[in-house]
Amino acid sequence: MTATLSAPQSVTSWLGDEGEDLLTYQAKVSKDLLHLPGPDFLDRVFVQSDRSPQVLRSLRQLYSFGRLANTGYISILPVDQGIEHSAGASFAPNPIYFDSENIIKLAIEGGCNAVATTLGVLGSVSRKYAHKIPFIVKLNHNELLTVPNQYDQIMFASVEQAWNLGAVAVGATIYFGSENSTRQIQEVSQAFALAHEYGMATILWCYLRNSAFKQDKDYHLAADLTGQANHLGVTIEADIIKQKLPEINGGYAAVAKATGESYGKTDPKVYSELTTDHPIDLTRYQVLNCYAGRAGLINSGGASGKNDFAEAIRTAVINKRAGGTGLISGRKTFQRPFDEGVKLFHAIQDVYLSPEITIA
Repeated sequence: MTATLSAPQSVTSWLGDEGEDLLTYQAKVSKDLLHLPGPDFLDRVFVQSDRSPQVLRSLRQLYSFGRLANTGYISILPVDQGIEHSAGASFAPNPIYFDSENIIKLAIEGGCNAVATTLGVLGSVSRKYAHKIPFIVKLNHNELLTVPNQYDQIMFASVEQAWNLGAVAVGATIYFGSENSTRQIQEVSQAFALAHEYGMATILWCYLRNSAFKQDKDYHLAADLTGQANHLGVTIEADIIKQKLPEINGGYAAVAKATGESYGKTDPKVYSELTTDHPIDLTRYQVLNCYAGRAGLINSGGASGKNDFAEAIRTAVINKRAGGTGLISGRKTFQRPFDEGVKLFHAIQDVYLSPEITIA
């Protein structure tokens, strides 16, 4: 039987002064409005949709593997930083991950539901591991070798290649707000439609990218803007949404003030009735924009640092209590010794396995 946390006290020790508040806070928007994760999530939510039996089978594979199997929650190892941030920047802290096989081994030992990485990584070991852990092929990337550096997600792989190597899902990134976002939306929408035809699930990295989002604060992390990015993501039928944990709000107003022009559309009730400054409320607004949880929200773990365990557990608690579906954790796990990476995954998963950590 899978081990679980016996009480939230062990989590509280990682959360520090925030512990009691994060574990007891009651969200402003009722959880009754959400489609919450659970063992019956696919039957309760996706069976109603236009997803084919083959897609449902692929989603079942994702949701029924690893330590979080059949809970409705997912834990994923993503490693496409070798392209996004250069292999040197990504793997120099732990050179064993220059070898693609060790990426797959970490996901398996870490008890993950799946591993999300590049066509090359998965293709290099697919015959050995495609039947041992669900594969997610990341189709597009931003490369930083062009001079000057440019920020644009371009297709590196095809849906057909992902299917041929045994993937159960494809992933892609859209830089919402960027000058190239319109093209990216069209490309990814077409790829996701084809992936569904092939019977694979779809996961969208819904990231914001524009210098206008950086003002007095970094509004790339604003709940109102990331929430709308999520809503655009589910519009093109992403089955799962990956988003950064929100830290602030008021992105629409900040961009309008900075540019001196009207920007986008929002409503005062977003800030008075649907959100507060509390991180659980900010994240719940992200969940609301995923069709109220019909598409699962997984938050990213962020960059590696000195307080990885505390930061990862904090993110997991916020995501779970907000009604999210799990965490996708990369650099915090693979940029440390292998055994520590496994322990960090288990610590994250224990948050979702603990019955004492409830939905706010």
